[in-house]
Amino acid sequence: MQYLWYALLALAAYTMVAPLTKVATQQLPADTVAFVTNGMLALTALVIIVATDRPLLSALTHQHAPYMYAAGAFLAVGIISYYRALAAGPVSVVVPIFGLFLVASSLVGVVFLDEALTARKAAGVVLAVVAVFLTTFEG
Repeated sequence: MQYLWYALLALAAYTMVAPLTKVATQQLPADTVAFVTNGMLALTALVIIVATDRPLLSALTHQHAPYMYAAGAFLAVGIISYYRALAAGPVSVVVPIFGLFLVASSLVGVVFLDEALTARKAAGVVLAVVAVFLTTFEG
């Protein structure tokens, strides 16, 4: 269950990304902020790969590498768009809408990866959408 600790650490760390990005993009271009922050991510990942002797070069031509490249392309579009949205709009609106990727990813997992859609998961998806609607839109 080590993944739970990583998930909680990710939650704690990622919580600060949107507010700090919002402050940074008030005076700096969103694309510059995206480049620097994601460059720091790339360098950190490289240090971990080297320090733990993980494969890098062989992964570039692995049979699953096309999935890695596609994920990178979607990540690039998603993060650049997210940073631009944060630069232009309020964190309290942008983040919940962006957060719907959790719902969308879950649905992709069900449809394309044959993951089970239980009544509980379906209820969670519905509640997540309702939560985003309630926290995002004034009315």
